[in-house]
Amino acid sequence: MKCESKLFLKINSRFLFAILFIVICLCGCRSLFANSPAENQLCSNVDLDIGHTENSPLYFGNPSDAQNSVESEQNYLMEKTQFTISYNNQTLNPNWVAWHLSKSDLGDADRMDNFRADTELPKNWYAVRKNDYKFTAYGFDRGHVCPSADRTATKEDNSITFLMTNMVPQSPDNNRIVWVALEKFERDEVLKGKEAYIFAGPLGVGGTGDKGYFESIPVSQKDGSELLITVPAFTWKIILFLPEDVDDISRVNADCEVLAVCVPNEKGCGKNGSWQQYVCSINYIEEKTGYDFFELLPDDLEEEIENRVLTW
Repeated sequence: MKCESKLFLKINSRFLFAILFIVICLCGCRSLFANSPAENQLCSNVDLDIGHTENSPLYFGNPSDAQNSVESEQNYLMEKTQFTISYNNQTLNPNWVAWHLSKSDLGDADRMDNFRADTELPKNWYAVRKNDYKFTAYGFDRGHVCPSADRTATKEDNSITFLMTNMVPQSPDNNRIVWVALEKFERDEVLKGKEAYIFAGPLGVGGTGDKGYFESIPVSQKDGSELLITVPAFTWKIILFLPEDVDDISRVNADCEVLAVCVPNEKGCGKNGSWQQYVCSINYIEEKTGYDFFELLPDDLEEEIENRVLTW
């Protein structure tokens, strides 16, 4: 009996140790996403998805459950007339920018080129300024997420796209070759009689610009401290195209045109072709970011369109 008792205790001890190890690992993994959009997505809040009007950026849902609260420092919701942003006060970049594009957004307004800090950020947060990217030292463009040319109906619409909350440090080859061609494609499709719901943003850390590889751009503060603007490893975009009409959510079906692209933020990314070489599925971008796009669609339909890789 003593031998059996010892064996029982030994087995139980190993079992309890294994359970404890698993719990610690799970807690540790969860801490990696603390206060991040990915953590928020683990407990999606449907109240943050519903209630957005047709043709507004979040009509199909809020992919990271961003909220307009200073407590949501890494997933701060900013809703502007021209687009909607989930802003990250730690990376000093948007997590994503969302907008709706139709013919009415495209006009004759000039490019304003008035890059500037966004004064609508909370007062105690640093607002990135137009010269903070220091191109001559680091070699990254102030890359628009929502393009200037997608907002040319009025000068005000175009001007808003030059807020630094709508920028990421973008390799010139990404920004001026691959990304600009993708932007032109989305506008050309809309001019054919379509409308588009678009999400775009940065992914990962570390890119190669005209001055080499960098993971961040330092910004010196008056008190001697230093902030870091994260340089992303990729820029991604998701587009849902529909024939221009009304009652959009009921018109989405398995044959809808959806495009997802993930472009390396590096020098030479356009030497073998344009954005077509970087086409992927929406599911791929969801897996990498932790976001959930088009949540308000029926689950089976959402999965079907998000698993496709559509090429032109």
